[in-house]
Amino acid sequence: MKHQTFYSRGKLLLTGEYVVLDGALALAVPTKFGQSLVVEEIEAPTITWKSFDEKKQVWFEAEFHFENNEISLHTQNDNEISNRLLEILQAAQELNPQLLKDKKGFKITTLLEFPKNWGLGTSSTLIHNIASWANVDAYQLLEKTFGGSGYDIACAQNDSAITYQLHNSAISRQARNDKRTVNPISFNPSFKEHLYFVHLNKKQNSRDGIAQYKKNNFNLEIALAEIDAITKDMITCKTLDAFDILIEKHEQIISEIIHLKPVKEVLFNDFKGSIKSLGAWGGDFVLVSSKTNPTAYFKNKGFDTILAFDEMVASIY
Repeated sequence: MKHQTFYSRGKLLLTGEYVVLDGALALAVPTKFGQSLVVEEIEAPTITWKSFDEKKQVWFEAEFHFENNEISLHTQNDNEISNRLLEILQAAQELNPQLLKDKKGFKITTLLEFPKNWGLGTSSTLIHNIASWANVDAYQLLEKTFGGSGYDIACAQNDSAITYQLHNSAISRQARNDKRTVNPISFNPSFKEHLYFVHLNKKQNSRDGIAQYKKNNFNLEIALAEIDAITKDMITCKTLDAFDILIEKHEQIISEIIHLKPVKEVLFNDFKGSIKSLGAWGGDFVLVSSKTNPTAYFKNKGFDTILAFDEMVASIY
């Protein structure tokens, strides 16, 4: 019996949230937590799907049938998650028409290494794993399903920090012969023991955040140049104080663009340190820079999920 295993890392976007969609240079890190997908061939022309969470508890299961090379959902499994998964499988089949030609079926199992509400990429790790199994381009599969900048797919593929940049104009794409540039980099700050990731206790839907951002008519030219410079400076930054200045400047720029107050101002205005939103503002993790361990401060405010830099970030150093 054929048996294949695929694995993808989760993601955090440290700079360039929202503006990465318009070509800003972004800094992103793959996380130590990811998602695996195991595929076993079976004789029946069905796909039986079972998803396990980080506690190895089943959180989703469904059954799909395929006939005349068309995938359909078992009627008892008709819900939002099942229909979204069906959409992904159909898109994968569209990109690779040979995927289900054999008439054999599959038993597919996924295992998350992080809680679903953490926002580390339940969807992007799934897309990348399915793309690997289906032998299709993960960015194309993302475009056909969830959309977004694609930085999360780049994180799924890498074991170290990356810079990520889209080339939005036809001229820049033609010059580079691609839609994006992904560069693995060394990001191992000498002050990383002062960096933490704190979860805000709610899941933020990045698609909603993107939709809201696209409604803005903000002139981005100057902002994009400033974010590019901040990203480059954060990568080479030597001191915590300089890093804090960069964080605060980045927060102010994005705040002006999306017309939201920075998270520190909203929730933690008495905190002695710097705080930066990661990804869509209003949920998931924030990056915290603090000269002293901030655990007690955040727990006192009801935020119990606090990870040190080295607990969260995948590295090859």
